[in-house]
Amino acid sequence: MANNWSIPADLEKEVRDRDKVCVYCGAPFLSHKESVKASASWEHIVNDASIVTRENICLCCRGCNASKGQKPLSVWLQSKYCQERDITPETVAPIIKQAVANGH
Repeated sequence: MANNWSIPADLEKEVRDRDKVCVYCGAPFLSHKESVKASASWEHIVNDASIVTRENICLCCRGCNASKGQKPLSVWLQSKYCQERDITPETVAPIIKQAVANGH
């Protein structure tokens, strides 16, 4: 059974087990009650909702997700938001480093 984002249950479990903190800024996830901005949200690394794979689905905080929006990863990593938070291609989670290495 899929969730609201059409992510198969086995893939959802795999990603939840892998992404324990924001894949971009590394902040630990808080509950929605503690902080909406720091709560986990589903992210398509490449902005294409039809690509539902372990290489393209990850969890990030809502702050990073809102900032990235529909921007390509390589463009967003150069943004003021990332600069202010020391988010670089070297500091992101391995899943994001892999996407950068693949030209995203």
